[in-house]
Amino acid sequence: MNNNNSNKPDLSFWQIWNMCFGFLGIQFGFALQNGNVSRIFQTLGADIDDIPILWVAAPLTGLIVQPIIGYWSDKTWGKLGRRRPFFLYGAILTTLSLFIMPNSPTLWVAAGMLWIMDASINVTMEPFRALVGDNLPKKQRATGYAMQSFFIGIGAVVASALPWMMANWFGIANTAPAGQIPDSVKYSFYFGAVILLVAVGWSILTTKEYSPEQLAAFNQQEEPASQSQPTANINFSKGGIIFSVLGLAVLALVSALNLEKELYLLAGGLVSFGVVQFIAAALQTKQLTSGGFYQVLNDVFTMPEAMKQLAWVQFFSWFSLFAMWIYTTSAVTGFHYGSSDTSSPAYNNGADWVGILFAAYNGFAALAAICIPIIVKRIGLKLAHCFNLILGALGLASFIVIKDPTLLIWPMIGIGFAWASILSLPYAMLSTSVPSSKMGVYMGIFNFFIVIPQLLAASILGLILRHFFENQPIYALLIGAVSFLLAAVAVLRVKQS
Repeated sequence: MNNNNSNKPDLSFWQIWNMCFGFLGIQFGFALQNGNVSRIFQTLGADIDDIPILWVAAPLTGLIVQPIIGYWSDKTWGKLGRRRPFFLYGAILTTLSLFIMPNSPTLWVAAGMLWIMDASINVTMEPFRALVGDNLPKKQRATGYAMQSFFIGIGAVVASALPWMMANWFGIANTAPAGQIPDSVKYSFYFGAVILLVAVGWSILTTKEYSPEQLAAFNQQEEPASQSQPTANINFSKGGIIFSVLGLAVLALVSALNLEKELYLLAGGLVSFGVVQFIAAALQTKQLTSGGFYQVLNDVFTMPEAMKQLAWVQFFSWFSLFAMWIYTTSAVTGFHYGSSDTSSPAYNNGADWVGILFAAYNGFAALAAICIPIIVKRIGLKLAHCFNLILGALGLASFIVIKDPTLLIWPMIGIGFAWASILSLPYAMLSTSVPSSKMGVYMGIFNFFIVIPQLLAASILGLILRHFFENQPIYALLIGAVSFLLAAVAVLRVKQS
């Protein structure tokens, strides 16, 4: 890219395709992780009650890694460019992790590999989000993020089905002696590792990046003065006291009243955020404010107004998604198939059908990604996202109305549109609202509003169901529908530049 004009040029369809193709490989890694890690944990001896704690590694890793990688990638420029070095290093580490994970000899090795694998995927993924903002003019960013959603949908469908394909198409064993991972899972991870490295490598080889000088020239033309970094005298000590006291109060209540142990996660999160602010206050006092830790935390508190508004959209959207991912199996098996006995044919038939439903919404998301840029051109980013979130709310709410489980395939259309939209349009809106010099770090910080609702859902959803809905998981999907509607309302409040 050697264009020296002040206006960032449009990219062709195939240039956008090549730039986003690496996301196909990234989704192979995520889908294999999401679909098989619990199976690996159980095979290596984990109790059902231990699995949520073991899985906490994944969101916490993203919470820590993404803003750090974003901060570093904003300040990187070398032979491979600004973002592509992180694509390469992350892809190599993820590939190695995918080969090692299914060969873990013990449960704790597998748990450690989950940390490493998730961190490696995040090293690759976050700069991909920022690259779209770097390379595309504002009018093409919705298309760029929709293209990423397309590859996410395709990758999720294929990678989720890989163990079944290995067993049924290629005759690879789907069972193994106690304590050993089946070959169908191992070969799925090996195949996914190769696809990830090839897909990310393709984007590295076929995509160029603008130099810092070119980006500076483009940004003078594109960015309003209101996007300049705000200055603020942040009282980190006060924030540290408030969050630490809140966390300790929750901890004391949980202990004194013998409340659900999941609330310890909420208490720990509040205290941890308080401690982080105390560290920032100490750095502030010593005038050691030039380091990455302080700069990232400062950026959290000085987010542009539009980003703060989008944070609420993301929070409610992802709370809905985690409610769906956590409770759909138990909701469908109990409400539609009438069984909670995991050894019964009815339960296992229902669980298998949920797998088909999840594959379906990812497939519909890939199709939705083709439609979304057209919808955006007609009604704009905000109304398009609002419309898609409402479709998702209707899809989740219909689970409590539809009695015939075979008809549940139809709500997956609405959920697929919501999923594709969540993966694309908030990022398109964010990329036009933040300084390009901080695109990477703000994309990483934006991930907070994916992780926080996940941790909150893990902390309180079970409590809500037990105390207000007679422990009926179908109502978790109804809660998710309401949360989608709140996200749809919140997106209308976003002020775009």
